[in-house]
Amino acid sequence: MRETPEELDKLQSLLDSSLSGSTAHLRSIVEGRTITAAQLTGVITGMCTLALSTVTAKGEPRISGADGHFLHGRWHFGTARNAAKARHLAARPAASVAHMRGEDLGVFTHGTVEELNPEDAETTADWQELLAYLKDFYGDDDAFDWNREAVYYRLNPHWMTVYAPDLGKLTGT
Repeated sequence: MRETPEELDKLQSLLDSSLSGSTAHLRSIVEGRTITAAQLTGVITGMCTLALSTVTAKGEPRISGADGHFLHGRWHFGTARNAAKARHLAARPAASVAHMRGEDLGVFTHGTVEELNPEDAETTADWQELLAYLKDFYGDDDAFDWNREAVYYRLNPHWMTVYAPDLGKLTGT
């Protein structure tokens, strides 16, 4: 868990407002079967496979996989700079991601991506911290150029909900 108390509070507010503003159908599924922001950040550590949804120029949906890392209360993920999803996100930064573990966990997020390491512009203030985390996680070898070959994003969420009917199954308790 890398979240500060302020980040946990912000995430909890997002989870609460997202669920309270959702449809009656979704609330009937999730209410009573969710977890807190603090519990969530303890469960989704390391690399989490994401289903990433983008939109083509024709407005057609596209879904693909991405390695997701939940850090500081937000999803971070990357792809090759020449990938279709990178083109989609550059033109239309709205995106949705889902992380699911069978019927035990579903984390659903809608938001807008922020490019962390633009090829021809300054990186974000926290890019070096994220890059150090990624190199530690994946290995710091010279297999590829982290800045030129890969593009990384942060999904700044405006909606997020979590389905987790049995926290014990997720934590092994």
